[in-house]
Amino acid sequence: MKIYNTLSRKKEEFVPVEPGKVRMYVCGPTVYNLIHIGNARPMIIFDTVRRYFLYKGYDVNYVSNFTDVDDKIIKKAQEEGKTAEEVSSHYIEECKKDMESLNILPATTAPQATKEIDGMIDMIQTLIDKGFAYVAEDGTVYYRTRKFQDYGELSHKNIDELEAGHREIQVTGGEQKEDPLDFVLWKPKKEGEPYWDSPWCKGRPGWHIECSVMSKRYLGDTIDIHAGGEDLVFPHHENEIAQSEAANGCTFAKYWMHNGFLNIKNEQSSKYEKMSKSTGNFFTVRDVLEKYDPQVLRFFMLSVHYRSPLNFSAELMEAVKSGLERIRNAAELLRDKAASAQGDALTEEEKGLVQEAEGFRKKFEEAMDDDFNTADAVSSIFELVKFSNTQAAREGHTKAFYEALLKELEELSDILGIKTEKEEELLDAQVEALIQERQDARKAKNFARADEIRDQLAAQGILLKDTREGVKWTRA
Repeated sequence: MKIYNTLSRKKEEFVPVEPGKVRMYVCGPTVYNLIHIGNARPMIIFDTVRRYFLYKGYDVNYVSNFTDVDDKIIKKAQEEGKTAEEVSSHYIEECKKDMESLNILPATTAPQATKEIDGMIDMIQTLIDKGFAYVAEDGTVYYRTRKFQDYGELSHKNIDELEAGHREIQVTGGEQKEDPLDFVLWKPKKEGEPYWDSPWCKGRPGWHIECSVMSKRYLGDTIDIHAGGEDLVFPHHENEIAQSEAANGCTFAKYWMHNGFLNIKNEQSSKYEKMSKSTGNFFTVRDVLEKYDPQVLRFFMLSVHYRSPLNFSAELMEAVKSGLERIRNAAELLRDKAASAQGDALTEEEKGLVQEAEGFRKKFEEAMDDDFNTADAVSSIFELVKFSNTQAAREGHTKAFYEALLKELEELSDILGIKTEKEEELLDAQVEALIQERQDARKAKNFARADEIRDQLAAQGILLKDTREGVKWTRA
């Protein structure tokens, strides 16, 4: 199995730190709003990577965090008259709902930054003791970037060129810093912000130290794979390496995986542009799920190689929807054939045909072994679909034969997290839960969310009627 390593910029044979085990850390979302489809791409991609490792027989320890202390969360809390904890807790639960709908397996551990503060203080103190960090007069703790000799190796940036060309690493408080490139490990609190006691001041951690500490606690000093979107390569992942390796005295991660950007079609220009919240050029997962089965969005994310840019548009989603229907129709046909056929043992001819079908599994595995090429893996599934449909059109096959083909199709689809059974309508319990959430939103005067839920239900054929006795609902 080969993985493209961002660190070396080439494909490398995967050799785990510990035989038979995979330790994997994936940077999770900052929880101040509903997740958008840009957040969903790494979630789906690396869930699929995890699923393939499990299929290959590895024991996978998969850690993905929630960043629940951040300027954006604080801003949202102030706007809504809530605490930062109330905002982050709400959106963590909403994120989990979206992940479940997208058939993303729960992480082995999903730590929250605010619950790991003690570990962050310990690591920062270690960095100070080793001379890699220093305390400014106001209690801010900075990392001495130039002291880490390999800084820039992941992002392939020359540290001497960073000061002029990359202001994203240059944070406020420059007059206190020994060097403009030094970055924050701990910062003093501001009025109305959440804070924690530390040896240096009352304050909160910088973003980068959070992931270094959570990875160390739940996976160990050296992990197999660290992953995330390519926008995290610099400065976030570069800074994680500097902190972790300086503190722990060993390699932080053997393999670095990054997915490509998501581009949204601009309806005015018909051009694809990088998705951006600042320009309003983005869709939440909920926006998309009002129109499409969650499996369509998941299948869409796997339709191109994870390192390639991915264009999002209604036309492309419709094409993917049709492709998913082909797989589901093939599975449904095999189930119907198996239900009406006789014979629990394969004939000699059928044994040869099953062996031919297993060849598509081999092609699937070859694609996934080559840096998780899901696009080619999907192609092999479509070849299996075509083969299955051809065989199903013939009369006289045994029940065992149809079941064997169905097993091949279901198992390969499951590795990608794709369900071959057609999604039924919303369960009654799900409808009731959404109606309750709408009622709660109205009580909180969050009418935008209440309307959003009504529209979501309407899009799925659920009509609401407000009465004196409460909300009544019917299926259209």
